[in-house]
Amino acid sequence: MTREEKSQVIQDLTAQLADTNTIYLADISGLDAITTSNLRRACFKADVKLAVVKNTLLEKAMEASDKDFGELPEVLKGNTSLMIAEASNAPAKVIKEFRKKSDKPLLKGAYVEEAIYVGDDQLDALVNIKSREELIGDIITLLQSPAKNVVSALQSGGSKLSGILKTLSEK
Repeated sequence: MTREEKSQVIQDLTAQLADTNTIYLADISGLDAITTSNLRRACFKADVKLAVVKNTLLEKAMEASDKDFGELPEVLKGNTSLMIAEASNAPAKVIKEFRKKSDKPLLKGAYVEEAIYVGDDQLDALVNIKSREELIGDIITLLQSPAKNVVSALQSGGSKLSGILKTLSEK
């Protein structure tokens, strides 16, 4: 790879890192071609971009980026795959689901909404992070709850009131 090609790859990686708030680093070494293909297919279905990157180029792209990746450049050893997604928990769900059949991929680290997670033991915490759509749904549910209570109280109160009036009119 020539210097110009490396420079172009670093620029592309820097642009990708700047455009997203969800970046996962995983180790998929040791997977055979069929298993790797299945992983790529699972990532595609979950709207996750999966790319194998050179550690030195990714490290330079992280340095060139205006984001603070903290300890993530330190985990760039061995085989590294970059997983990028819009939903913050999508790559973690793909990894967890895929690990039911295989012992790989291993999570090296993640950068999610300016929070840094290092190590495979953080996978469960990342799976439990709610996506933006799930949070909006929860907020809407919470906002609707008091209104539903008021409407149901008014409806039940109206039937009680009409029942009392009917009883009094009959006497």
